[in-house]
Amino acid sequence: MAPILGAARLLALINGALLAVGRQVSVVLIGLMVFAILLQVFFRYVLNNALPWPDEAARFMMLWMTGLVAPTAYRRGGFVAIDMLVLMLPRVVASLLNMFLLIIALLVLVTAVKIGWGEVTGFGGRFKTAALWLPTNVSFTEWFRVPRSWMMASLLVGVTLMTSVTVEMILRQIAVMMGREDDLPIIPEAATLGAD
Repeated sequence: MAPILGAARLLALINGALLAVGRQVSVVLIGLMVFAILLQVFFRYVLNNALPWPDEAARFMMLWMTGLVAPTAYRRGGFVAIDMLVLMLPRVVASLLNMFLLIIALLVLVTAVKIGWGEVTGFGGRFKTAALWLPTNVSFTEWFRVPRSWMMASLLVGVTLMTSVTVEMILRQIAVMMGREDDLPIIPEAATLGAD
């Protein structure tokens, strides 16, 4: 049992740190996304001259924000769930059902990681975005068109983080089944959710 508890604690520490960074980056991305949308509204409806890049930039930031925040929501239990059956079952049966569902989720996420990797490295990832350009020097005389793979990497990062969270939840579920849940670190965010 000690190796499982140790692995769960280590993974909780790693996931906690990675997801905290992801949340901070997401806050910045939301701000930039709002700025890009407001800029487009101003140019389109006030100056009657729409810019080509804000829509694509907002979509790029929304995808990355989602990929970085979804694992936190999953770890906190923030996804929609129907837990009526689990609450009605005896504790042992409910724990076995939770373990089964976590294993199914892990299989789906591993498949999603393969799909995400294929999107980043495959045929579609070789294309460039339509309107996103980045400067390659400080004088803004040379520009680089953003590859589509950078946008699709949000899927890969998001499902990889969710896979790591699922492994942590499986280890936590094993500890719960062994009656050792008190030996696990509390997921701090989980205490703020739900109306108990």
